[in-house]
Amino acid sequence: MGHGPSPSSPTPGAEKREKQYRVHQGFGDHHGGVTGAHTYFYADEAKCDQHMETFLRCIDASSGSSEDGFSAIKLTALARPQFLVRFSEVLVKWRRFFHQMAAEEGQAGRAVLDTKLQVEKLQEALANLGIASKAESQQWFTGENLGTSGTVDLLDWNSLFDSRTKLSRPLLIPNRKTGQLEPLLSRFSEDEELQMKRVLQRMDVLARRAMEKGVRLMVDAEQSYFQPAISRLTVETQRRFNRSQPLIYNTYQCYLREAYNNVTGDMELSRREGWHFGSKLVRGAYMEQERERAAQMGYEDPINPTYEKTNEMYHRCLDYVLEEIKQRRKASVMVATHNEDTVKFALRRMMELGIHPSDKKVCFGQLLGMCDQITFPLGQAGFPVYKYVPYGPVNEVLPYLSRRAQENRGFMQRANRERDLLWKEVKRRLLSGNLFSP
Repeated sequence: MGHGPSPSSPTPGAEKREKQYRVHQGFGDHHGGVTGAHTYFYADEAKCDQHMETFLRCIDASSGSSEDGFSAIKLTALARPQFLVRFSEVLVKWRRFFHQMAAEEGQAGRAVLDTKLQVEKLQEALANLGIASKAESQQWFTGENLGTSGTVDLLDWNSLFDSRTKLSRPLLIPNRKTGQLEPLLSRFSEDEELQMKRVLQRMDVLARRAMEKGVRLMVDAEQSYFQPAISRLTVETQRRFNRSQPLIYNTYQCYLREAYNNVTGDMELSRREGWHFGSKLVRGAYMEQERERAAQMGYEDPINPTYEKTNEMYHRCLDYVLEEIKQRRKASVMVATHNEDTVKFALRRMMELGIHPSDKKVCFGQLLGMCDQITFPLGQAGFPVYKYVPYGPVNEVLPYLSRRAQENRGFMQRANRERDLLWKEVKRRLLSGNLFSP
C-alpha cells in the first residue's frame, strides 16, 4: 500500500486437468493476451534482482507513509515464470498421486482434509508399485515425525515433498494412463534448482526488510498455472516470518473453483505448525486469459461459472477466516474488494462474532481513486483501511486499472453514485454557509 500446494478434492479427469500446469509457448514468459493485470516478463536473473530492489524501495516508502503499512510483490518478477509453471506441475503431480491412492482405498469424493491414508496400507502400496521399500518409506515417516496417529492426510503428504525430492535416486510415481513409473522431477534441471534457491533468497531479503520497517508483505496471486508454486514459496516464507505476527500475507482468488480448499488447507497447516495465517481475499484478475488457455490446452476451466458463484465463494472463504479469528486470534485478513455487499457482509459478521476494528485482525482495501464512498466511511468508523497504489509506466498501469473497472460490475453506476454523494455534500455546505468546514 502477501503454502504448500493447495489441496483439491479428487475428482474425475485429474490427469486431463494436469495439462493446466504444463509449459505452453503462448503463456508464461510471453504476453499471451495478458491485459487484465500487470505481469512481469522474464529477461534474466539480473532483471529479477532489479525488481527486488524496486520492491525494497516500495517497502521503504510504505514504512515512511503509514504505520502498519502493506507492500505487495509479484513472484513472477522474482523468478522465471516458466520455472514457476514447471514447479507447479510437479507439486500437482505429487498431490494427484495422494488422491489416486486414496481413491483406491474407497475415499474418492471425501472432503480434502477428511481424506486419510492408513500408514501401513500406504507403505504396502508404495512397495507394490516399486516406489519405495517398506524400510525406506518407514524412514520417511520417522524422519518427518509423521504418521504417529497411524494415518497420513494431504498436509502430511505435502510435507514429505522436500525431503523426498532430495533422494539420491529419482522419485518415481505411477502414470495411470501408461501404467509406467515416471520420474517426478524429470523436468527439473540444475539451473531450475538454482532458480528455486534464488527466488527463496530474494523473498528472504524482502521479508527481512519488511520486518525491519514494520511493513506487512502481500504476495499477489497470479495465473492459476503459476499459483501452486507461488503458494508453496509463500508458505515457506510464512513458516519463517509469521511465528509471532502475520508479516507475510498470501492472496486467494475467489473466482477459482479451488479457492475454499486453498484457504482451508493453508489455515489447517498454520494451526498445526503454530504460525499466524495472513491472507488477502480478492475476486481475481485473469478470467479471460485463464479461459482462453484452458480452451487451447484442453483442460477444465478453473474459474467459477458465474459472478454470483464467485461472490458465494468469496463470502464462504471470508466467513471461514473470520471464524478462525474469533476462535484462535492467530489469523488476519485483508478484505480487498470494491463490492459494497461484500463489505457489508464482512461488517455484519464481525459484529456477530465480536471482532472489533481495534483488534486489527480485519482490514479493507480498495484501489486509489476507486470507491472512496466505501473507503472513507470505513476509515472514519475506525476500521483499518488501505488504498492500493499500482505503480509503473503509464502504458502498463492503465490496462490494469481499466481491467479493474471492467471486472467490477456496476462500477460506473457506483462512480455516478459517488459523484452524486459529493454533489449533495457540496450543496449541503453551501446552504449552511460552511463550504470549507465539515
